[in-house]
Amino acid sequence: MKPARLIILAVAVVAAGMAGLLAMRLSGNKTVIVQDSVVEKEPTIDVLVSAKNLPVGARLDETSMRWMPWPEGSLVDGFITSSTRPDALTELTGVVVRLPVFEGEPLRREKIADSSSRILSALLPSGKRAVSTEISVATGAGGFILPNDRVDVIMVRKGDGDNFLTETVLSNVRVLAIDQQIEEAPDGSKSVIGTTATLELTPDQTKVITVAQQMADRLSLALRSVADAQEEDTSAAEHLLSGGDGQPTIQVIKSGEVVKSTSSTANSMQ
Repeated sequence: MKPARLIILAVAVVAAGMAGLLAMRLSGNKTVIVQDSVVEKEPTIDVLVSAKNLPVGARLDETSMRWMPWPEGSLVDGFITSSTRPDALTELTGVVVRLPVFEGEPLRREKIADSSSRILSALLPSGKRAVSTEISVATGAGGFILPNDRVDVIMVRKGDGDNFLTETVLSNVRVLAIDQQIEEAPDGSKSVIGTTATLELTPDQTKVITVAQQMADRLSLALRSVADAQEEDTSAAEHLLSGGDGQPTIQVIKSGEVVKSTSSTANSMQ
C-alpha cells in the first residue's frame, strides 16, 4: 500500500475516535429541564354534612354535624352551605331526621324536619296519616319488623264452617313506629317486639284499615323486601271504602260483610 493512502487512513481513524470521544463528553454534560405543570384547584364552599350515621327519628346536635369543603361546581340544590346559612350548626340543633343519613352525606332539607317535640308528626309526608293497629309476635313477622320497613296488611276472618278467609287490604305501606320506638333499638338489636304498629297511610287507606279492624279476627303484617320501597304504596281494598259520590256513607258490618247506606237512606230509616 502506498504511504499516502496509509497516512489518509490513519488520519480518518484518529478523526473518528476524536468525534466519538467528543460526543460522549457532550452527552454526559447534557442537562434535562423538566417544567412543573400548574394544576388549578376548583373553588370550594363549606357544605353541612353528617358527622355520623343517623337513623330515622334521630335529633341533630353539634356532634352529629360538621362543615366539609365541597367543589363549587358540584353543588346541588338543597345542600346547606356556609354562605346561605352560616349559623346552621346552632339553628339545626334539635331538628329531627326524616330519612336515614350516613356519615359524610350532605344534610339536605328534604331529609330533615322541624325541631318540634312532636317527632312522629314531623316524620309524616304531606297528605299522609299515621294509624296504629295492634300486633303480636305471631302477627308481626316474629318481631323482626322494624320502623321504616315496608309491609302488607292481611286481614284474616272466619268464613263458613271452619274455613278462614284471608285478604290483603293494604300493600307496601311504611311502618313509622313499633310501639313508641321510631328507630332501631339503641343496643343495636335487629328486632323490636311490640304490641302496636303505626303505619303511614293515605286518607283512603285509613278508612280501609278502620273497617278491616272491625271485620277481622286478626290483622297480620307481612314484611316486604327493601327493594319494594319504590313500588306503589297507595293501593287499598276498594270494596272496603265508602262510596265515591260525595255523600256521607254509613258502613254497617254484618256477618263479615259490608253494607253501604247513604245519608239519605239513613234519614229515611229514622
